[in-house]
Amino acid sequence: MKLTGAKIVWEMLAREGVDVVFGITGAAIMHTYHHRQAYNIHNVLMRHEQCAAHAADGYARVSGKVGVAISTSGPGATNLVTGIATAYMDSSPIVCITGQVAAAAIGTDAFQEIDITGITLPITKHNYLVTDVSELAHTIREAFHIARSGRPGPVLIDLPKDIQITETDFIPPTGDDELPGYRPAGQGDPELVRRAAELIDGAERPIILAGHGVMMSGAMEALRAFAEKTGVPVCWTLLGKGCFPPTHPLALAMMGMHGEAFVNQAIQEADLLLAFGMRFSDRVIGQPSKYAPNARKVHIDLDAAELNKVVPVDVAIQGDLRQVLEQLLPKIEGASHAEWLAQIDAWRGESHARDIINRPANGHLAAPQFIHAIQQATQGEAILVTDVGQHQMWAAQYYHNQHPRTIVTSGGLGTMGFGLPAAIGAQFARPDKEVWAILGDGGFQMTMHDLATISHERLPIKIALSNNNYLGMVRQWQEMFYDRRYEATHLQGNPDFAKLAELYGIRSWTATNPGEANAAIDEARAHPGPAFIEFQVVQEGDGGNVYPMVPSGAALHEMIRRPTL
Repeated sequence: MKLTGAKIVWEMLAREGVDVVFGITGAAIMHTYHHRQAYNIHNVLMRHEQCAAHAADGYARVSGKVGVAISTSGPGATNLVTGIATAYMDSSPIVCITGQVAAAAIGTDAFQEIDITGITLPITKHNYLVTDVSELAHTIREAFHIARSGRPGPVLIDLPKDIQITETDFIPPTGDDELPGYRPAGQGDPELVRRAAELIDGAERPIILAGHGVMMSGAMEALRAFAEKTGVPVCWTLLGKGCFPPTHPLALAMMGMHGEAFVNQAIQEADLLLAFGMRFSDRVIGQPSKYAPNARKVHIDLDAAELNKVVPVDVAIQGDLRQVLEQLLPKIEGASHAEWLAQIDAWRGESHARDIINRPANGHLAAPQFIHAIQQATQGEAILVTDVGQHQMWAAQYYHNQHPRTIVTSGGLGTMGFGLPAAIGAQFARPDKEVWAILGDGGFQMTMHDLATISHERLPIKIALSNNNYLGMVRQWQEMFYDRRYEATHLQGNPDFAKLAELYGIRSWTATNPGEANAAIDEARAHPGPAFIEFQVVQEGDGGNVYPMVPSGAALHEMIRRPTL
């Protein structure tokens, strides 16, 4: 049959199993949008293209499928860039389809023309400018394959207007997706696996560093079997939260700049680090030259570019983590490390004694208190989506999610404004689940216009806004290292956020102390539609700063700790 390029887009999206896209129409993409209603694909009309990309990203992270964002050319396409970069840094599979001026006008500086493939080349796994409508179906099929296979990531398809209206014989792509030079890794090198097994069997103070790659490879059960056979405790990165049950006897907590002090201490004292599907980012390791100085290191990752990139290791294995762990399991001996685990538990107890949650309430509300209250109310069964800043780190510390793909946050790029639109995508991915968006007053105001989307779509998202009237994380640095000179961080023009949400038709509460916070959380959870709680929290000092904190240039064990009572 003959189809136009516009119809081919929807036909191929349907064949890829897409049932929802996030986007905004415009002159260069309206030909495609004109035919959407003929297909069983819901378009979520976002209020900004950046939010469309973040929503597609949130959908992908929670569902495990490819998220789709659509925009027009020019500024519509460039507005996607921050969302594309966010997905790229966190290896999230999204496909972005952008309209473009007619092929004959490309290069003439036509109205709303921009070289979006050139702009996004460094932040996509691959991108396409379609100049032949007969290649469009295959291009879309290939884009989805690239986005979700290997190390996932964003792919962009730029679609000129004339290609959208041109007819061609539609021949559905068939056969295997074979691309020259594109061979995602599978099993690891047997000799390297053998050497890793020797190091594991000989270790006395080993620790597993589990990253996002555990979930991307589907290695959760393999990781658990490995940890239980070897008796090795497991800590995780920010994006690795959920890859290992937090209630397991071998579970530790998050590592790194704002990780738990006892975990960082254990890393620095370990004699073997087993890095599984993580990339040794600066927020994880602190000063590289001071990182785990007495430890041998084994690193398993799908992407060869990550091996020996930041931290030199003793055994570097390129491969799919699940497959490599399955290779390792029969080669290692069963073990226990009772003395090592007892030492870690002693450090854990000292850390917990400093925890603000364990301190008497003084009538004020600290952000960790309301996040802990959400944890208690949901028992970690809800999907938690965060923005970026202090509240993000507190959420990572105090919300103990029980399942994979239930914490959504911007790790690598640290994108303020990510949380609200990503929560929209998360709710579409799991309409059966309770979704909480934990936001700061700074990041929220970057994308708060998509409250309109939440209201229009009647999404039952629960929004928890931590309002300290500051760009909190930067203010914390200014307090600690810049003589409390709060330059360009005090948000003195903040509105009444609860009233703002009500203007969008969203039921709202304001809480200023722990009692009000608990009551608002219970009422918001009981409300069947979207709900918004503004938590007015402590601004400075003990209750207003994230602890621990590893300063720039410091080792993990040189972290700043919460003062003792």
